[in-house]
Amino acid sequence: MESKINRITDILRRDDGISGAMMYTEQISWILFLKFLSDLEDAKADEALLIGQEYTYILDDKFKWSNWACPKKDGKIDLINAKSGEDLLEFTNKELFPYLKGFKSITQDPKSIKYKIGAIFEYLDNRIANGHTLREVLDIIDCLDFHNQADLFQLSLIYEKLLKDMGSDGGNSGEFYTPRPLIKVIVDVLDPKVGQTIYDPAVGSCGFLIEAYNHIRYTDIKANKQRELSTEQLKFLNEDTFFGNEKTPLSYVMGVMNMILHGVESPNIAKANTLTKDIRGLEEKDRFDCILANPPFGGKENDSIQQNFPIKSNATELLFLQHMMNYLKLGGRCGVVIPEGVLFQTNNAFQSVKQELLERFNVHTILSLPSGVFLPYSGVKTNVIFFDRNGSTSEIFYYELNPSSKLTKNKPINNDHFKEFLSVWKDRTITENSWIVNINDIKDFDISAKNPNRNEAIEHKSPIELVENIKLNNNEINDLMDEIEAILIGKDINE
Repeated sequence: MESKINRITDILRRDDGISGAMMYTEQISWILFLKFLSDLEDAKADEALLIGQEYTYILDDKFKWSNWACPKKDGKIDLINAKSGEDLLEFTNKELFPYLKGFKSITQDPKSIKYKIGAIFEYLDNRIANGHTLREVLDIIDCLDFHNQADLFQLSLIYEKLLKDMGSDGGNSGEFYTPRPLIKVIVDVLDPKVGQTIYDPAVGSCGFLIEAYNHIRYTDIKANKQRELSTEQLKFLNEDTFFGNEKTPLSYVMGVMNMILHGVESPNIAKANTLTKDIRGLEEKDRFDCILANPPFGGKENDSIQQNFPIKSNATELLFLQHMMNYLKLGGRCGVVIPEGVLFQTNNAFQSVKQELLERFNVHTILSLPSGVFLPYSGVKTNVIFFDRNGSTSEIFYYELNPSSKLTKNKPINNDHFKEFLSVWKDRTITENSWIVNINDIKDFDISAKNPNRNEAIEHKSPIELVENIKLNNNEINDLMDEIEAILIGKDINE
C-alpha cells in the first residue's frame, strides 16, 4: 500500500496543477476518501443483506466509485466506459464535485455522514490539471482494499505519514503536525474513557482526537485488538465523543477526513475560529470531560476577539488557555502544550490567568519539554500543563525531559523518551529529572520549571531558537508597552 501511495505522489509531482506536498496530499486525500467510502458502503450493504435488509447507498449510482472512477467488466477495467483525459476532468469538475459539495445543504443532520461529506468537499476542488494523470491515479487507488480493519489501519498509518510530510514541507503547513509520541503521552496521562466527551479547540489534522479514539478503542492497536464495546457505546464513541474546531479550510478538511479514515464516521468538527466564542455564561452541559490540544501560539488577536475573554490579552496562547479552562467539566482533565514564556511571565494578563488557573483548578503536573520538539516548524521551548477541575492546586509535580542527544529534524522525539516520565508521574516519584513544588513556595505566579537537582549550565541555543526567542521577547515588550500606554492614557483622562 505504501509503495502505491509513493507512486501516486511521484505522478502528481509531475502534474502542472500540483505544487508541493500540501497540494498533492490534499488531492490524494479526496480520491482515497471516495474509494474508502465506496468500500465502506459495500461492506454495509453486505451486512444488511446478511440480516435480510436492504442498504440505502449514500451516493447516487452515477457517482459511485464503481461507475465513474473505475468501471469494471469481467473483473477488469472497462476501457470503453472508463473516462480519461478531458472527459474525465469535465465530469470530475462539473458534475462530481458540485454534487458532493451540495450534500451539506440537502441534509439537516450534522451527525450524518452525508453532511460530513458535504462539509469536506465544500472546501475542496480538483487541482489535477491533466485528465490522463487523474486516470492513472484512480487506477492505482482502485487496487487498494479498505474492506477489513487491517487494511484500514495500514491506510491510517500511511495517511499520517502524508500529513507529516505535508507539515515538513514548511510554510504554514507546520500547524498540521504535532509529533505523535508527544500526543500519545498527553492522551496516556489524561486516560480518556468510553462515555466521556473529548475536545480539541484547535484540531488541525485531528491527531489528538485520533490518538484518544485509539486509546479508548484498542487494547493493542499494533495487534489490532479491540475492546469489547456495546452497540450503545460504539454509537456514542462514533457520534457524541469527539469535538473540535479548526479555522483553516485545508486543516479542517484533512482533520475530518483523517477521523473518518480512522473509523470515526461522525466526528463533531466545526470549521470555526474558537476564539470568536464568548466564554462567559457557559453551561455545564456544554463543557467536556477531556480537553487536549497544542493550540497556536505566538500570534496576536485584535480587540474584538479579546472582548470574548474575562482577562484580555492579545497573546493567542493566553486566550486559548482561558478557553480551555472555561470549557472543562467539573471533574474534567486537560493537557495542553504551551510556550515556556507562559510559565514565567508575570505581567498583568499572564499573572491573572495563572492565578485563576492555580486557584480554580488543580495543576498537578508540568512536563518540561526539550528544545527541538517542534523542529523544523519552531525552535521555541515548550511545556505541557496537566490540570483537572477538582479543586485548587496544592503542589505541582514537575518532570524535565532530558534526551541523551539533541533533538533535530532527523532525530525527532520518540516514545522511548517518555518512558521514565510515564513511570513516575502518577506516583509523583522524585528522580534526577523530577521534583515537587508546594503552592506556598510559588512567588508572583511564576510556575516555570527550574530543576533543583541540576546546576545551572550555559545553554547554547541554535540560531533558529535565538530568532524564535527574540520574536517572543519582542511580543512581550509590545504587550508591556500596550499596558503602560493604556495606564498613561487613563491617567491623562482622569487629570
